Amino acid sequence: MQVISTIAELRTRLAKERAVAFVPTMGNLHEGHLNLMRMAREHGDCVVASIFVNPLQFGPSEDFDKYPRTLEADCAKLQGLVDVVFAPSVDEMYPARQSVFVEPPPIASELCGAARPGHFRGMATVVLKLLNIVQPKVALFGKKDYQQLHIIRRMVAELNLPVHIVGGETVRAQDGLALSSRNQYLNDAERAEAVFLSRTLQGMRQAILQGERDIERLQQDVVSALVARGWQVDYVEVRNQSDLLPAGRGQREWVILAAARLGATRLLDNVEVTLAD
Repeated sequence: MQVISTIAELRTRLAKERAVAFVPTMGNLHEGHLNLMRMAREHGDCVVASIFVNPLQFGPSEDFDKYPRTLEADCAKLQGLVDVVFAPSVDEMYPARQSVFVEPPPIASELCGAARPGHFRGMATVVLKLLNIVQPKVALFGKKDYQQLHIIRRMVAELNLPVHIVGGETVRAQDGLALSSRNQYLNDAERAEAVFLSRTLQGMRQAILQGERDIERLQQDVVSALVARGWQVDYVEVRNQSDLLPAGRGQREWVILAAARLGATRLLDNVEVTLAD
């Protein structure tokens, strides 16, 4: 496994590779990331992982400075799973102040975008840069960041990028909590409480499968239940999987999306629902 920090060296290394599978990350890797690496091996002869904490997608009051940088530990986890780790510096990725950005679709201002203005603009910009640098055949992203995956797919389709985007299923702890790099911010009491989010979304899913169609009431009931237990809720929404618009008639594939804070930690989760014919 090679660890490469410059774009020029990476391009030289990959010049003769015909089928590159790429997994972009911000490091601080957990089993969810590693599962994507294993999936990547099924899609390419050469697997590349990037580790880069992207300043463009952090707001002024967010945790960019304290976001864990664990490159040595991450590389140890990636041994035997990937062929190349691309770990550029901020100066390597942004040698001059970035003045050209990807303008994401309107959905980027809803859901997580409502609470994090500019986040998806910065995310889409760095993903486009990374795809241009690596030029993979396939790129893999986790479904836990469902809105992110949707925006990336839209960007790739509308900008005619020659890469296939694969979504990996959310990897969960034994109690059901979606794995996330931010879970380590939770104290013991918060970690015990955190599983309530996934359990509640599963409860919503069961209610919908059993015929519940008063979506507004269902969403509000879940918000109220979370708030009563001390959560600060950004949103709980049922949307179409295809376009992330509010779930509507004629659509059979829905997704329940939620973001809420427990203490100082913002947690994301989602559950897909396929309605019966």
